[in-house]
Formats: sequence, C-alpha cells, structure tokens
Amino acid sequence: MTLLDARMSFTTFRATMALAVVFVMLATTGWTAVRPHGPADARSVAVRAWLRATVGGHRLPDPDTAPAGAVARLFSSLSRPQALRLTRRYPLVVGNLNGVPLALRYQANRYALLKARADERRRAVSNALTPAGRKDAGRRANRYTSLLAGHRQILAFDPSGAGRAAEVLGDLGTATRVAIVVPGVDTNILSFERTTKAYAAPVGMARALYRREKAAEPDARTAVIAWADYVTPSGVGLDASTANLAEHGATRLLALLGTLPRWQRVTLFCHSYGSVLCGVAAPDLAKGQVTDITVFGSPGMHVKRASQLHTDANVWAARDSDDWIEDVPHLEFAGLGHGTDPVSGKFGARVVSARGAAGHPGYFAPGTASLGNFVDIALGRYAAVICDGSPDAGQDADCTSGLV
Repeated sequence: MTLLDARMSFTTFRATMALAVVFVMLATTGWTAVRPHGPADARSVAVRAWLRATVGGHRLPDPDTAPAGAVARLFSSLSRPQALRLTRRYPLVVGNLNGVPLALRYQANRYALLKARADERRRAVSNALTPAGRKDAGRRANRYTSLLAGHRQILAFDPSGAGRAAEVLGDLGTATRVAIVVPGVDTNILSFERTTKAYAAPVGMARALYRREKAAEPDARTAVIAWADYVTPSGVGLDASTANLAEHGATRLLALLGTLPRWQRVTLFCHSYGSVLCGVAAPDLAKGQVTDITVFGSPGMHVKRASQLHTDANVWAARDSDDWIEDVPHLEFAGLGHGTDPVSGKFGARVVSARGAAGHPGYFAPGTASLGNFVDIALGRYAAVICDGSPDAGQDADCTSGLV
C-alpha cells in the first residue's frame, strides 16, 4: 500500500467513524423517541379474510400485488351495492387499495377509523394494559376522533403498530396540480398532526401549503396530500442512517404516483428522512410523472449528485441556517449515510431560500421564505422563487434559469 493509499484509507475510516459517532450521539441525547405500539397487524388479518372472499363468484385480487388498473377494472364492474358491501366488510383493505375510486377509499377509511377508535376506547379502560398502555390507547382514540371530524378525506389508514395515514386536501380527482408532502423520522399516527406548531406535522404542512396555494391562485385546481403512509425510522438512530426503510417507502410512494392521471402536474415535498425516500424513488419515476422534487432539512438523497437521480423532474433544496441536520455528516459509506448535502454547490440542486424557518421542523411556518417558495414551486411560478444567496449553495446566479 502506498502512502497515498494509506492516507485515503485513513480518511475514509475517519469519515465513517464520524458518521457513526454523530448518529450514536443524536440517538442517545434526546433525538430518539419511543415508538408507540398499537394493536396487532390488523390489516394483515383483514387481507387474509379478503383473500378468502369472492364477489360475483370471482376471487378478490391480492391487494399487495394486484396492479391498480386491475383493481380499478374490478370496481368499475361491480354494482354499487356490491362495492359498498366490500367497503363495509373489508375497510382496511379497500381504504388502502390503489385503484379503488377515491370516494370509496375515503368511506372505507371512515369505517376503519370508527372501529379502531372503538377498539382503543376499550383498551383505554382495560385492566390488561399498564397505565402507560391505557394512556397510549386513549391518545390514539383521540387521534382517530380528530381524523373522523368533519369531511376529512383520509386516503390511507392502518392502525397496526405505530400507525400510518394519508390525507387529501382539495379535490384529487379534478386537480391539475398535486403536491405530496413526504415526512421524515418519528412520523406515525400520533404525530400525523399536532395542535401546537401544527406546521411541524404532515397534516399541518399540507394545510399550510394548500391554504397558501388557494390564497395565491383561488381558481387553480390544486390538491395536497399529507402522505405518511410508510414506516419511518424511530428516532435518529441506525434505521435513520440507512436507506432500508426509505426503499420500502419508495415502493409505496411509487404505487400511489402510478394511480394519478398523467395530466396532473405532481410535485414532491420531502422533509428530512423523507428526502432519502424521494431520492430512492426518483430513478424509477416515469418520464414526466413528477415535475418537481423539493427537499428540505435533508440528510441527503442517497446519491452524490442530483444528476444521479436520473429524473427529468426539477430538483430543489432548502435548509434553514439553524437546522441541526447541517451537523450530520453528508456522506455515504458501507450503507451508512445518505450522500452529498443537497444544498451544497457540488450536488447540483436549485437551492432556494428558507429565511425565517425555525430549526428542523419550521419550513412551513407562516411568513417563511421556504413556505412562499414551496407554494411558487407547486404552482409552477418559477420566476417568483427566491434563490438562496449563500456561497456554498453555488446559487449566486438565478436558480430558476432554464425553467418555464
């Protein structure tokens, strides 16, 4: 081994150790949260019952493998009573099945939420649980009550484990512009929405974006999806330092995108670990399937350069000046880490201002430059986007050049 090789090996070793130390420190100094545990895998039980059933003398398709097109054809062939019967009997299947008409998915998830709330209310007073378990059950019951309020459009719901959900704001069936908010670590059914600092949770992010879109262009046909329909890492530990959960989540995101009409202009807004997921999904996007990918508070997109995403979508990045994610080593080695910092000049993203955002969860806070930029990106108003002026971003010139 030459002296140069030895130095390079030592440098790589130091970088890897730095990465590991940072994740261990973060995981042991308050960033790791205890993931709540809900009921057993209720959806798996429902799927098994679904696969034993028939409709019109025909077996029902496997919800984990059936293409959305095949599901859509099945439901279009059913009478309304047949479709409603399936929706009532198997809400955890129908409510999460791509290809099912939107109205039926929303209705199915109301049925599923009602049952899940009843289950949690029983658990909340059960002597079979510890006081902590009863408290957790009560919190989940309250969350389900919130999700059932008004005319909320719940696109996906699974109470199993820590719980997953997705909500639609606006009319997804007629929207010409669709934004999908993809959150990061510690997102589950309890953290899907918040009452204080609502913009720090997926529902609050989506609402902030949707309201600003409607204020900016009242006649625009827009929809926003708060998409927390994947298992996220619990805290900033080992799971957060690898792309394993992002790979599973990317499969789910791509399945959702495959159900959206190609005439819709789709933008992804990917926060924190969600940006890893979006980076993993990007190479498998069909041409023109997504017009813009915006990452913020990102540990990396699991590539060294934006060009390695192999997508025709515009790639945008933002980071607030006091976001702790800046201190995470932006590299990838032996499966740990997520690659180059997306706001660095060498990555090649279009870096926009996040002025006014407060720390890691504050990018959708009212009055922030980041929220304003996200709205302009979602609406395709690229000329209005405010670029970041930091030297490291490599964006001293117009970050919107070449866009129409």
